[in-house]
Amino acid sequence: GCGNSALSHDLYKLGYTNVTSIDFSPACIAAMRARYAHCPGLRWAVMDIRALTFPDASFDVVLEKGTLDVLMVEETDPWHVSPQAAAAMRRVLAEVSRVLRPGGCFISITFAQPYFRKPHYAQEAFGWSLR
Repeated sequence: GCGNSALSHDLYKLGYTNVTSIDFSPACIAAMRARYAHCPGLRWAVMDIRALTFPDASFDVVLEKGTLDVLMVEETDPWHVSPQAAAAMRRVLAEVSRVLRPGGCFISITFAQPYFRKPHYAQEAFGWSLR
């Protein structure tokens, strides 16, 4: 869910020259491809976070910034998340887990308090250590 954020380009300028960004909006991805055409290490793909088309174990790092917040936007009680929102979160995190290489790192930047996200991230199936 890169949207029109400059984060990918900022990472590129810092020396991370192999960055893949996704969003479900074809118009957004087309605009980002055009805007950063001069950066050959930036790749852009139209994709749904719930069904990534990347091969298993294909990334060292997965970074999300506010994308998972969208899954919870309609929740009225962060202590008791609806079964639908919990299932959507589980599905996305399972995809993140699948595309991470062994020993890879998932970085989640969220507006939510850690105690609201920890139950989702700490699922045994992912085998993640949380910090």
